[in-house]
Amino acid sequence: MAGSKLVIVESPAKAKTINKYLGDDYKVIASYGHIRDLIQKDGSVRPDEGFAMSWELGDRAQRAVAEITQLAKSASAIYLASDPDREGEAIAWHVQEVLREKGVVKQTPVHRVTFNEITKSAVQDALAHPRQLDQELIDAYMARRALDYLVGFSLSPVLWRKLPGSKSAGRVQSVA
Repeated sequence: MAGSKLVIVESPAKAKTINKYLGDDYKVIASYGHIRDLIQKDGSVRPDEGFAMSWELGDRAQRAVAEITQLAKSASAIYLASDPDREGEAIAWHVQEVLREKGVVKQTPVHRVTFNEITKSAVQDALAHPRQLDQELIDAYMARRALDYLVGFSLSPVLWRKLPGSKSAGRVQSVA
């Protein structure tokens, strides 16, 4: 792996397929979706502090993050290849932030790549044309996540009192 280019995708099935398309210079692994979420307690989203948010690694993410971190330490470049939508951009951002917090990406270039189909030509074209993370998509994710937390955290106790047996207000969808 030393000096290889690390490609991080969302799912192990995609990792396996994409790995077949790339040469020995690449190592493809999965993040298994989102690796971080808001801390599950009051105050994780702070509107009075510019909507600052407190994140933590998910329980299921520990192993994936350990593997990503280990491989990233010796990678010559890192390609964040999660899905090309808002959630995929958020996953890429979270991976980059965790690697930055661990001091892994100080000297290693980090690129964002997206593709709409998992074919050899689409994957190779994406790797040939990397970009930076899309801050507007990340901001859209953050706004949606803050709303989920703030509205859901407030509404769920009301639902529990008014509708016995209900679990939570659930996700606040973008249209709301």
